[in-house]
Amino acid sequence: MTLTMTIDWPGKLRHMLQTMVFCVGVATIQYAFMPDRPYAPPVVYSMAIGLITWAVIDLGRELFPSARETGWPTAWRGIALVAVGIAAGYFLGVALADAACRTFGWYAQDRVPQSAMDLRTSLLITGLAGVIGTYYFYTKTKSAYLLRKMNEAQQHANNARLKLLESQLQPHMLFNTLANLRALMATDATAAQNMLDHLTAYLRATLAASRASTHTLQAEFDRLNDYLALMAVRMGPRLAYTLDLPPELARQSVPPLLLQPLVENCIQHGLEPQVAGGRITVSARQQGQTLELVVQDTGAGLDNPGVKGTGFGLAQVRERLAALYGADGTIEIVAAPAGGTRASVTFPVQVGLTPSPARGRGQG
Repeated sequence: MTLTMTIDWPGKLRHMLQTMVFCVGVATIQYAFMPDRPYAPPVVYSMAIGLITWAVIDLGRELFPSARETGWPTAWRGIALVAVGIAAGYFLGVALADAACRTFGWYAQDRVPQSAMDLRTSLLITGLAGVIGTYYFYTKTKSAYLLRKMNEAQQHANNARLKLLESQLQPHMLFNTLANLRALMATDATAAQNMLDHLTAYLRATLAASRASTHTLQAEFDRLNDYLALMAVRMGPRLAYTLDLPPELARQSVPPLLLQPLVENCIQHGLEPQVAGGRITVSARQQGQTLELVVQDTGAGLDNPGVKGTGFGLAQVRERLAALYGADGTIEIVAAPAGGTRASVTFPVQVGLTPSPARGRGQG
């Protein structure tokens, strides 16, 4: 249990307004059964009793240790608080309403005192209304707590899912690179050494980025520049690339390694099947509150077997977008007008932390 230290005054105001609406409803029901009597007195009595009851219970519970799940006192304290609130609401509310009705002439000075039956009826109505109102606020507070916990659990699940996807993605890229490195060692030891140096630098930067669930778009483009420099050692002049990141978008927040599977897809299914290779262009632009990242190549195109958007890397991108952004995160793969393939990723704009030192626009 924790002791409530701060009071949510906007929340209390909402509770008070809801109580007033409830009191008017109770008075209206009473008037419906006794239409021959004035409407004002039931409203005044119901409002006075209800507001005092609400004030004693809703404000009084802040003075006691409360359960974190409900925000209400536990065990006998909660029951006693409700009982005291209802009793105080009835006796003080009736006295206050009597004075108001006499002052404003809402009933005659010599009105007939309440009979025993009227008194029992009033007490019963007050008790039922107090219990119903208290239960409503109790369940509402508990539901809000459960909803917060559910959202937190969903966020933790999404984070765990993203970490799992990243842990699957990085070995996938690493195994491909090591296989290429092994083949290169047999034909060009100097190029293999250069490739190993790039691989070491890339892994060092990637491991640092993996400690966070998001990083800046500048950092994402820096990782792509490292990766493409690594691939350029293996492919030589068959691979050309351009990284176009406007400076005003450098601080936008994105998931780490979001674009790398798309670039890998371009190399594996677009450029490698062509003897002449081709060019990869990665660009970013903002449209309103949406960030669009585009990976385009001049490779073999969608007619090439395997380029259907169902591979390992593309499935990773789709799952990560769904986990982070739901329906707001989309990926579209189409044939580029000038040949090759164009992959477009869109999701809501988010401002990230201070960006990594900018490297400018990458060229290779």
